[in-house]
Amino acid sequence: MTIPTTLADWLSPNRTALLVYDMQIGIARQVKGSDETVRRIATIVAAARSAGIRVAFCRHLSLPKPWMGLFATRMAMAWQRTDDPEKVHPWFLRGSEAVEIVPELRPQEQDFVFDKLGMSAFEGTPLQLAMRDAGLSSLAICGIATEIGIEPTCRHAADLGIVPIVIEDACGHGDEVAANRTFDALRFLGDTIVTTSSEFVGAISGTR
Repeated sequence: MTIPTTLADWLSPNRTALLVYDMQIGIARQVKGSDETVRRIATIVAAARSAGIRVAFCRHLSLPKPWMGLFATRMAMAWQRTDDPEKVHPWFLRGSEAVEIVPELRPQEQDFVFDKLGMSAFEGTPLQLAMRDAGLSSLAICGIATEIGIEPTCRHAADLGIVPIVIEDACGHGDEVAANRTFDALRFLGDTIVTTSSEFVGAISGTR
């Protein structure tokens, strides 16, 4: 067995894909510094496409209110800072502007766009199936937000035997302390490769 030893090895187009996590209008506008995150991700996506790396976008959806059960309503109450379940409303309904990917990162025809209800990009989505069918064993991840959805996606990937590669400076956050704690924990555990946007772009240049 030959184990990849370099970032460039793990980012080979026949081994990896790039996941852009929840870079949708309704989420980006809630996160401080998202403009810079968008710029970095745009550079990463362009480099990935040039290198022949598959690109995927996930989007977070809300259930219509009649479909919001105990869990969904409780979560909405927490996020919307209310103790009254009657006052919650779905933020990210299918077809709404809030669900659309920010214009600077508009997906192209060859990109894979999928929706999710949970925090992990694997839970209840076709991502694992698509990766397995394409023979991919690692997943580079960037987007928003580190401490909310990117961390569980990294952990879920590792549990599935997929090597997560998180691009630290291309991940936005809602809480800086929590985001730093996420990266510390991912580094400590060792199943996630933590890199930067410049290292990512440098590693994939010339891979095609």
